[in-house]
Amino acid sequence: MRTLGLVEFVTLDGVMQGFANDDPEGGFRHGGWGQWHPDPELAEIGGQGLSGDTAYLFGRRTYDEMIRFWPHQPDSNAMAANLNAARKYVASRTLTDPTWHNTTVLDGNLEPAVRRLKEDGDGGIAVLGSGRLAQKLLQLGLVDQMTIFVHPLLLGEGRQLFGALDAPVALELSRHQVTSAGTVVLTYRLEYLTPDQGPPFQ
Repeated sequence: MRTLGLVEFVTLDGVMQGFANDDPEGGFRHGGWGQWHPDPELAEIGGQGLSGDTAYLFGRRTYDEMIRFWPHQPDSNAMAANLNAARKYVASRTLTDPTWHNTTVLDGNLEPAVRRLKEDGDGGIAVLGSGRLAQKLLQLGLVDQMTIFVHPLLLGEGRQLFGALDAPVALELSRHQVTSAGTVVLTYRLEYLTPDQGPPFQ
């Protein structure tokens, strides 16, 4: 069984909207906030975290953002070489002709499609950004781990990473780092709880 992990960049007040690009949805005024606090260590840490992943899963909006940049970067960029060569999957009901090399659009409903994906092949599957998709995968109990890059920044507005859940989720910290710029990188293993369940991670 393959593991599915989220990789997300958020502010200290939990905002993920517009990390890398302008995103005015809902009147959001702070698109591209990730550039306000440069942190040269993030690329190296992110690359280390993705080293065991052999596939990526995107929502449609994030896929469209990624394809505008990464396919045009040289293989000397380690992240570009990884992304461009890896298998990529898109959860979309509207995308019919993906142009990024090694991209497949998931068939049918999200839950059975992702469960099939997790049962096939080796290595991890990483979800990069894709906030709405990430929330849905958490609601469905399909996320095994997540790495959250918490930036020392408060925005006071914007779309949050975490939404409503049908049941609590316990988190076990498996790794943590703090960069010299003050970004805290937290990796958690997830356990989905039921009302009659005892303490998690026994």
